Amino acid sequence: MVQRRRMVRRYDVSRAVPPEVVDRIVSNGLRAPSAGFSQGWGFLVLDTAADVARFRDAVTPAEDPGGWFAANVEAPLLIVPHSNKDAYLDRYAQPDKGFSDRSDAWWPAPYWDIDTGMAALLMLLTAVDAELGACFFGMPIERLGAYREAFGVPAEFTPIGAISVGYSDEPARDLRSRRKPESETVHRGRWGQLPAE
Repeated sequence: MVQRRRMVRRYDVSRAVPPEVVDRIVSNGLRAPSAGFSQGWGFLVLDTAADVARFRDAVTPAEDPGGWFAANVEAPLLIVPHSNKDAYLDRYAQPDKGFSDRSDAWWPAPYWDIDTGMAALLMLLTAVDAELGACFFGMPIERLGAYREAFGVPAEFTPIGAISVGYSDEPARDLRSRRKPESETVHRGRWGQLPAE
């Protein structure tokens, strides 16, 4: 399954994703790890043509309407993962964690975004397992306010991107020649140490 995962950007919009598959994709995403089991995330599922059109309208930049994939996405299913930083600060202010000031200064990385990204990856893999295509893509930062308003997203939830899902309607691509070799990306024992041959 992992070897088959790739980003798919064009779908057969005449074929809906079956409800039980949508449920499985979402349920598997909820199995992602989260620091302190904070589960600081929320997922907006858009599975009607009207909701997908409303998403496109909300995220389309006026000055460059064709420049973002988000503004042109045609898919039978969109899932928008959101992170909730406050859930993590609240969880780590509890007695068993001991950071009562709710500061984010000691966090080495934004785990609220990282964990939500892990949930998104589980959703991508579940789509592949269901013989579907999927793509994680970004949303224009200047359109987040319009997106929030269009879908009633509470202020504490931040969209980290969106996932399109559907039956692929694009030819297979061979990207092996563009994949960086392991020797450029994996370091063993010390940075710069080449993998053993």
